[in-house]
Amino acid sequence: MPDLDSLDHGKYVQRAIALAREAGERGDGPYGSILVRNDEIIMEETNRENTDDDLALHPELTLARRAERELSPEACKETVMYTSTEPCPMCAGGIAIAGLGAVVYSVSGKRAAEEFGGAPGVPCDEIFERKACDIDVVGGILEADGLALHRDFR
Repeated sequence: MPDLDSLDHGKYVQRAIALAREAGERGDGPYGSILVRNDEIIMEETNRENTDDDLALHPELTLARRAERELSPEACKETVMYTSTEPCPMCAGGIAIAGLGAVVYSVSGKRAAEEFGGAPGVPCDEIFERKACDIDVVGGILEADGLALHRDFR
């Protein structure tokens, strides 16, 4: 498991938010994610649902799939996903299957629903619990910045 206390969550969430802004400016939903291992960014991705006409191309699922293919199971357990918004249930399922060690996000699904309307969905930690995964979850990092990003693209 990664040592979450030793990582600069703000720095990595800022990068995820910057990637989300790129996606929004391109016409995709404003979502971005990175994978961090040994305090280094090893992969990053933006939402590409509209660009590539594929509703499953959320950055979290794309990175989970890549991690599962390209990293050993041990490396996956040492990897943290930083993301601009809490992973949806589809993405959380992919993260669980890949066996990542932790997820850190800016805006929760619940908070986004309160702010912008819609259903909050199932929190990612509930998905991990249902799948009996030992994946740490930290939320609310730079939440005001994440909410501002979503406001910009509404």
